[in-house]
Formats: sequence, C-alpha cells, structure tokens
Amino acid sequence: MRFLILTQYYPPEVGAAQIRLAALASHLVALGHTVEVVTTLPNHPTGRVFAGYRGRIYIADEYNSVSVHRTWVYPAIGGGLRRFFNYLSFACSCLIGLLKARCPDYLFVESPPLSLAVAGVLYSCCRRVALIVNISDLWPDSIRELGVIKNWFVLSILENVERWVYRNSQFVTAVTSGIRTDLIRKKNVPYEKVLFLPNGVDSNLFRPMEPDLELARKLALTGKKVLLFTGTLGYAQGLDCILRAMATIETRFPEVSLVLVGNGSERHSLEQLARTLGLSNTRFMDPRPPEFMSPLYSIAMAGLVSLRRLRLFEGARPSKILPIMACGKPVVYCGEGEGAAVVERAQGGLVVPPEDQMAFIDAVGRLVMDDDLVVQLGKNGRRYVLANCQWSSLVEAWLNDLLQMPNSSCDRLS
Repeated sequence: MRFLILTQYYPPEVGAAQIRLAALASHLVALGHTVEVVTTLPNHPTGRVFAGYRGRIYIADEYNSVSVHRTWVYPAIGGGLRRFFNYLSFACSCLIGLLKARCPDYLFVESPPLSLAVAGVLYSCCRRVALIVNISDLWPDSIRELGVIKNWFVLSILENVERWVYRNSQFVTAVTSGIRTDLIRKKNVPYEKVLFLPNGVDSNLFRPMEPDLELARKLALTGKKVLLFTGTLGYAQGLDCILRAMATIETRFPEVSLVLVGNGSERHSLEQLARTLGLSNTRFMDPRPPEFMSPLYSIAMAGLVSLRRLRLFEGARPSKILPIMACGKPVVYCGEGEGAAVVERAQGGLVVPPEDQMAFIDAVGRLVMDDDLVVQLGKNGRRYVLANCQWSSLVEAWLNDLLQMPNSSCDRLS
C-alpha cells in the first residue's frame, strides 16, 4: 500500500509529533509499504526556517529513507495573527507537495492544525483516496479552554469545519483513549470510523545508560540530583508553578537541579521568572535531537512531566512519559487523568496533583531521600514500555485494524 503523510511538523524538527510521525513512517516502510511525507520547511519550535532551507518554496529530500516534500511556510511561534498565517500559509503551500508526491492509497493527515485537515479533505476528494485524520489534540476544544481564541463566532466556524472534516474522512485516528471517547460520544464520529494509535517509544534509542560523567562535567551538573524536563515550554505545561516550587527546593534540597530542555511561547517569560526568583538551581537548554536524550537522562535522577489543572488534560497522555521510562528513570507527573493513570499502572513514578507546589516538593524530596525507590521506579517503567509501548507493535496493530475496516482502501479500490 502507498501512504502519504501530510503534517505541519516533521524531523529534523524536534518534538512529540515529529517523533511520532517519523516512527509511523519508518515502521510502515519496514512492513513493506511505500511512504511519502509532505511537510513544511523546518522551522519549529524556533519560529525561524532552519539554515539550508531558507529562501526556498519547495525542497525534496529524504529522512530515514522516506521521501519528504517540504514547502514554504510563514514561520511563527506562539499565538495571535502571526500563528494564524503560519497555519494558513502551509495549508495553501502544501498543495505543491501533494501534487509532487505520487497518488497514494491513503492520505494520513496530522491534526492540529485543523486547517491542514481541510486541505486533506480537498485532496482526498479530488484524487479519490482514503483520508485518515490523526487527532493528537482536539480542536477547537483545546484552544477554547486554553483561551487562545475567545470569540464565539470564530469558535463556531471552527466547530463547523471540524464536523465537516470528520464527515468527509474515511477514518479518524485517536492518539489517546480520552480523545477516542470524545470523538465517539461528543463529536458523534461513528464508532466504525475510529482507530487508535497511541504514542510509543523506540526502546533502542531511549535506553538506560551508565551515567555520562563527562556530560555532567560539561553541564556543571556533577554531583547534582537532576530533574529533567524536555519538550515544549508553553502555557499548557504550567511550568511557572514548578519554578516557584524550585525556590523552596533550593533551600530544602540544594543538591537538586532542574534542567528544562526545549523552546516555546513561554520560554522567555519562564527565564524572566527564574531570574526574578533568583533561582540558581534551574537552567534552560535549547532543544536537542532524540539521540541526545539517553545520555542526558543518564545523569538525571528523574524526568518531569507537567500540565495545568484543566479538564481538557484529563484525556491527555503526554508522549514524554515514555522516553523517561524507557531510559529507566522515574517520572514525576504533575497532572491527572490518562497520563497519570499510565504512570501509576506502570508503577514508574510519582503522581501529584497539577499546580500543587507542596505536593511536587514532597515528591522530589521522596526521590532525593530514597535511592532505592528511584532505582525501582526506573526498572518498573522500563519493563512497562518494553511490554506495552514499542512502536513496532503499535503501528502493526493499527495497520491491521485499518486494513480490516469495511471501507478501507483495499475494499474501495477492488
């Protein structure tokens, strides 16, 4: 079968969607299928097109033996009008890449942004190919709850577009159980159209390692108990609460250091907050490629995952949970709902209520004071991901479900 993936985010960019879609593409190829990708000139999360891609409208290259068609985008981060044009520009320019690629059996569209799903519907209708919309975040629900857009008229337009996209998709894939439930119960997507492909992990790339003492020395972290956060530094992560807690931790547990690796709309304000609080136990690092993460986790005590207290996030399953556990480190999960349930089921970390600074401080203290607990939670997490979260098994199961669907491409084209 031929698959064409349409996404705003793809390597060499670093991020959850990029890792997920690259894994999907490589494992489909490993299963004997043909895959092409249409995406933007890489620009996320800096909001600047990467060196080597600037000044171009279209570039064709390869990533992990997968043909990639990259088209122009107006680069931007954060919210507001600039981000609107960022989404709109690629929703238009992606047509260049779609026309350059071979006609597929399945068009797999990553959403958000919802605007890209609109382009996918139009392409699917014109080329008569089966459309799969992959929902990693429910729009417009999330942007309404986060207050990104408050105008009721704009939100009503987005809701109508959302319904139109679901109605014109042959399949809708959910990344979490919560999203799958909402698609069926709240969005009225027929049960027989909904597939499930949760986030997985490459347990060879993310693996336990002996502490990289040279890396610790270079980062001035020798002898420190490092709490490591990797990923987007945005409003949704509620990291301002974590920084305020670090002011108390600096007094109680001076051996603890928080390292935040990533970029995003809130990074500047978080750095300013750290300076205002006078934190000497917190540092920021620019995004790093996935292959850098295992050495970095090797010198960490634990990995941090944090979300704000919003009903929206009860159905979230942050992908960063899995690399932490795959590296044999405990997860300190500040949140509730589906992500918390994964950590608890794996017995791979400590779960505390979101935005609860005292509970977070107590959890960090437990790990600082109990090395045996750190080791055991790390072993539990690694064992869980090996049994349940390998990308190869997840993609194969999803593909089998897809091909068995009554309105699959195989049936439509026979």
